[in-house]
Amino acid sequence: MAKLIAIVEDDPDQRANYADAIVSKGHEVAAYGSRQDALDGFDARMPDLAVLDIILGEEVDAGFELCRELLARNPNLPVIFLTERINEIDKISGLRLGAWDYLPKPISLDYLAERISSLLRINEVRTNVSAASAAAKRVGDLSLDQDALLVSWKTQRIDLSATEFRMLAKLVRAPGHAVSYETLMNVTMQSLVTNNTINTHMRNIRKKFEKIDSDFACIRSEYGFGYRWVA
Repeated sequence: MAKLIAIVEDDPDQRANYADAIVSKGHEVAAYGSRQDALDGFDARMPDLAVLDIILGEEVDAGFELCRELLARNPNLPVIFLTERINEIDKISGLRLGAWDYLPKPISLDYLAERISSLLRINEVRTNVSAASAAAKRVGDLSLDQDALLVSWKTQRIDLSATEFRMLAKLVRAPGHAVSYETLMNVTMQSLVTNNTINTHMRNIRKKFEKIDSDFACIRSEYGFGYRWVA
């Protein structure tokens, strides 16, 4: 079944190119050139995934505002930022908002289309597969399903982005052993990753665990080196 992908981009040529690449993969596209147009479109029909530029016309943070609005309506919606704003502060802001990915312009249209398809597959599996899968790896109260990218803590599901899941899986592969920043950077499969980016991801992961367990303290920081999982 075709999924609806929202493209919010104020440049009409880029918007059309993105839409063509996504349609070629069999998906539907709703393309918008401004924040207000996008909000009106979301009122009519919510997308299955959204690709957002940050600067839209005169609104320098419009994409961030749209991300907040979308995730308020559907906290599990995959959101991708696709932008020329590639400084670390902006990337960290996007990740803190709950975006699944942060991609720099210019970008290969084939890569963008494949990235969207990949995130859609992950989200569909998450929707249809129980976190209590028999194939899940268990480490104490933690359960990780590598196929569905699902996590549960004390039997309660925790929704992590694909990047957050990969980092957590690397961390718990050898409980008690410190994992370096460099190793965690490689796991993210993203460009423009710094120690601060990793720290932001880890803060997000911790917050999601603490939301269901205020006593959660299994992720320990190793100052200047990285992180470790402590049972």
